[in-house]
Amino acid sequence: MTPKYLTALAAVALALPTLAAAQSAADANGDGVLTIEEVQAVVPEVNADTFSAMDANGDGALDADEIAIAQEAGLLPPSNG
Repeated sequence: MTPKYLTALAAVALALPTLAAAQSAADANGDGVLTIEEVQAVVPEVNADTFSAMDANGDGALDADEIAIAQEAGLLPPSNG
């Protein structure tokens, strides 16, 4: 393994618990995904259109991947633990 690969792997490994903790804190019903109501409880300015833009698969809930993408796009604040 190259040092660049190891560094990237370490960064991902360190970030996953932070994202999981932030998601579980907002996940009021503990189902592993965030509904619009759960997101709005933490980020009230998120409206239906913004939520739909974040919900890539259109299932009405944000999973960890969709949350990460929304954070990278600036649609959700970054997880700070």
